[in-house]
Amino acid sequence: MRNVLLGILIILCASCDSKQEYHSYISLGDSWKIDEPVVLEVTELDSMQVYDTFITVRNNNEYPYSNLFLITEMQFPRGRTITDTLEYEMANPDGTWMGDGFGDIKESKLIYREGVRFRESGTYTFTIKHAVRKNGNIDGDSNLEGLTEVGLRIEKQE
Repeated sequence: MRNVLLGILIILCASCDSKQEYHSYISLGDSWKIDEPVVLEVTELDSMQVYDTFITVRNNNEYPYSNLFLITEMQFPRGRTITDTLEYEMANPDGTWMGDGFGDIKESKLIYREGVRFRESGTYTFTIKHAVRKNGNIDGDSNLEGLTEVGLRIEKQE
């Protein structure tokens, strides 16, 4: 009974999120292959509204690193593309995971771009690839374990 009440509370809190305009996750399965980017498409955003965008990541204890490197692309409807290389801390200095959640799964909301206006009508395509590699290696980790889902969240800026 306690778990049911906790589940209902979580659903109610999530539904009260008035800033959220878009949020979607892609499941990665057992590992995130370096040659399989996460691709998300977003349409119908208010061109007058200012937004903050976030990359959302769920990780478990199998994630072997304390940070995360990502290469992102935001492609506009008319073809213009903005590419970023990003680094995020995933663990505290004592080794405990950052992020929210109970048990082995932690969810991190990582700032991507602030103050974004989606002025072009049409579909915006967001591509997210990992660029994590072991120290001393030139090539990235071909099968990155411990990340279960990667997503994109777009919020109305206040």
